[in-house]
Amino acid sequence: MPEYKKTAGKKSKKPNKTGNTVRLLFFWLIIVAIGGVLFLNLSGTGSVAEEQKDLTEILSYANDEKLETITIRGNELHVTPRAETNLPSMVSRKEAASSLSEQGFADAIEQGKVNIKVEENIDVLGTIIDVAMIVVPIILVIAFLSYMMRQAQNMNNQSMGFGKAKARLYGNEKKRVTFADVAGNESAKQDLSEIVDFLKAPKKYEKLGAKIPSGVLLAGDPGTGKTLMARAVAGEAGVPFFSISGSEFAEMFVGVGASRVRDLFSKAKKNAPSIIFIDEIDAVAHKRDARGGAGREDEQTLNQILVEMDGFDNDTGVIVIAATNRVDMLDKALLRPGRFDRHVNVTLPERKDRVEILKVHFKNKPVAKDVDINALAAKTAGSSGADLANIANEAAITAARENHKEITNEDVTGAFERIAIGPERKSKVMTEQERKITAYHEAGHAIVGHVLPDSDPVHKITIIPRGHAGGVTWFLPPEDRSYKNVYELKDVLARAMGGRVAECLIFGEDGVTTGASSDLQHIAELSRQMVTEEGLGEKLRDQVFNSDEVNFFGDRARIYSEKTSEEIDAEIRTLNREARKRAEAVIKANRKGLDALAEELLEKETLDETDVARILKGATLPAEAKLHE
Repeated sequence: MPEYKKTAGKKSKKPNKTGNTVRLLFFWLIIVAIGGVLFLNLSGTGSVAEEQKDLTEILSYANDEKLETITIRGNELHVTPRAETNLPSMVSRKEAASSLSEQGFADAIEQGKVNIKVEENIDVLGTIIDVAMIVVPIILVIAFLSYMMRQAQNMNNQSMGFGKAKARLYGNEKKRVTFADVAGNESAKQDLSEIVDFLKAPKKYEKLGAKIPSGVLLAGDPGTGKTLMARAVAGEAGVPFFSISGSEFAEMFVGVGASRVRDLFSKAKKNAPSIIFIDEIDAVAHKRDARGGAGREDEQTLNQILVEMDGFDNDTGVIVIAATNRVDMLDKALLRPGRFDRHVNVTLPERKDRVEILKVHFKNKPVAKDVDINALAAKTAGSSGADLANIANEAAITAARENHKEITNEDVTGAFERIAIGPERKSKVMTEQERKITAYHEAGHAIVGHVLPDSDPVHKITIIPRGHAGGVTWFLPPEDRSYKNVYELKDVLARAMGGRVAECLIFGEDGVTTGASSDLQHIAELSRQMVTEEGLGEKLRDQVFNSDEVNFFGDRARIYSEKTSEEIDAEIRTLNREARKRAEAVIKANRKGLDALAEELLEKETLDETDVARILKGATLPAEAKLHE
């Protein structure tokens, strides 16, 4: 396994909570000290106000026996008058700065007229106040300057790291992701195994003059495992894996995205051999158009990616893997040989792949013996790996909610139906009339789909509201199919029309409801797709009209004529009328089956495929509904 130094993806330091607490405590201590100083300064040393008097007046009061006590404190005389005189407390200063003894002052007054006390001049509180009034402002200024310097340093650090790539580095984990952890997609694994082999033994290719692809583009639907596949490549090769999302390059400031691209590729080269994985690359690599320019941030980022990938040499040992579900949006310069010159399609899993994926997701869960993984895989045609993982997780949640010790088949079925068609809304109250309308509506879908020869078989019918629907008729294909022919698509249109036709037959044309709105929307979308995208119209057969031009201003404009547009609308109306005509023929020919199916739905609320087959046994296909023999 190649050795490498971990130069990127370092763990960020945790915030120093202790330091923050100490600083906060220090701040509040300063606030309390300032408040105390101000309070003491305002309150003074005593609670009684003293009037300022001249020394001569004090001596006069003393000789007139109006004073109780004279206290000498340094150069100040604090006078307490007798109570009966109603004089205020007084203060005076000596005439000379020199100390005046008790006897010297007593000589100036007739003996016995007043008590004289001398206190030492130690004013501790005054000293503290004086010192605090000097020191506290200095501390505040220092604290403020320190705070401003830290803020400036933080802003500088942020600006210095603004252009750094935010890629996460993997590669030192004890448990690596390998191809064994990726079920299905064998063809994609085969394509990527060559990349793994090159990273493990590059000399073997260099001796033969072979050049490994500089970039690999993983294209596929959401949830098919593109990111997991890329990590498996890194895990198999045992090399560092830099993972970043395309949106993480984007920034409002021009040049930042390009700087992050340079930083990412620089880190990868230092850790070579290594892999750079860019998820959702279409966020920064979409097609450039006439509105672009060198000053646009997204185009600068794309140009930097192109430059970095084009500059790779054989001996760099850095491979770029990108993932997208919108290949049509990528710039052509990115897809040319020398950049992303190998495209790997990560497709939706086939039935055998779904079995393996479900086994992986149920592997560490207690599963009852009655759970049939193969049956679940057969029902999940068109599901991605993420969908299957969600079903397994939802089944475990359901089992826990029902206090089951193991995941039962009922839990799995409930989880699958909850994800596929929405949760049951048993709390919704429906009137008897609404239940009857719903029962005939769903019975109309079921009987048309059951009778038409090219329709998928009915899997389940329910009149219990699920999701946004008042009821559901569910059709499942017996096997995976990549293509559908005209007959199959027309049967889909007819069975979708069956609900509205059944309502008209039972309740009259004016008694139809809005319950068929989603069916009609589906019919409109499918019929337009058949005509404009698939070339399956009657008069416009083998012609497609799904491309729009983008003008200089970025507006989409129709590229076909008004006459062609009218012909397309006529083709769509023809398909819709044909679908209604066939649905009416089937329902009228099997009216008894329609009533029997609706009555049992009203009684049981939910029917499965065996119930439908039993009730509609002997149903016939009328000649008006046939498309072929």
